[in-house]
Amino acid sequence: MNSFSESYKAAGVDVTAGYKSVELMKKYVARTKTDGVVSGIGGFGGLFAPDFNGMEEPVLVSGTDGVGTKIKLAFLLDKHDTIGIDAVAMCVNDVICCGAKPLFFLDYIAIGKNVPEKVAEIVSGIAEGCVQSGCALIGGETAEHPGLMPVDEYDVAGFSVGIADKSKIIDGSKLKAGDILIGLRSTGVHSNGFSLVRKIFDINEETINAVYPELDKPLGEALLTPTRIYVKPILALIDEVEVKALSHITGGGFYENIPRMLKDGLTAKIKKDSIPILPIFNLMQRVGNISEHDMFNTFNMGVGMIAAVSKNEADKALEILKQNGEDAVVLGEVIEGNEGVVFE
Repeated sequence: MNSFSESYKAAGVDVTAGYKSVELMKKYVARTKTDGVVSGIGGFGGLFAPDFNGMEEPVLVSGTDGVGTKIKLAFLLDKHDTIGIDAVAMCVNDVICCGAKPLFFLDYIAIGKNVPEKVAEIVSGIAEGCVQSGCALIGGETAEHPGLMPVDEYDVAGFSVGIADKSKIIDGSKLKAGDILIGLRSTGVHSNGFSLVRKIFDINEETINAVYPELDKPLGEALLTPTRIYVKPILALIDEVEVKALSHITGGGFYENIPRMLKDGLTAKIKKDSIPILPIFNLMQRVGNISEHDMFNTFNMGVGMIAAVSKNEADKALEILKQNGEDAVVLGEVIEGNEGVVFE
């Protein structure tokens, strides 16, 4: 390829670096290929042929998100191979809440200076997230933004498209009082609330590697732990149990996200001592002197996904989740009322 502009490079954009990035990331993208992929990367559009077999009325379900200010920790630790998992997780974990199987993902990376090896490292994480969720990475964009952001910084976002049969979409309409709420454990803070996290610990080049007795690894490493992807275990659960509602516990914590799975006239009653609170949250509450309410209104507290099932299927649901790698717990039940979430 003879595409090269000395003038554009002098302005801060090296198109040849972009070409090298694409070459370096191809091996990672190849890991995500599924049967529906029609095109390779590098074209003007990503092509995907969905399989509608067994579906009466296919519906596409989409989700988009980024990783927020968690990305600042990746800069400080100079570790870029996991932040892409977060980008995928924040999208596919939303899509699965409708009962939709993610089909494909596209990413967008805005970067101050295109360092091909760094971009490829970021994409390796995106590809890993796609593999974990069973969807294909069919395209993306890397945009070099000199003057808009520092040369050593970047941002990552993306979107996923999934598919569900209209009659099987999970929307909470079948929920009733007495249904059981099952919590799937998180891996940590996931990708929400990091503006508060960074304030609590005064995150900088010195404090990022602080060691606390509550944690089994340095602070920065613990906080950078990727968001857990729940797609495959939830799909396995849906195959065998009637899942009435699902909630991805992201920004806004319990108080904002659980009501999104409830219909009018119903409240989620959570037993506080059933929540598998992770040490990182107790540490943040202590160091930051954060109220319990604000903790539950900001963070997942150890529960990244909640599923509602009938009481007579709760034990079966727990066993299916266990068989698929999830150490799930019963958090509480659905009761009558319009209080959103109550704790006991």
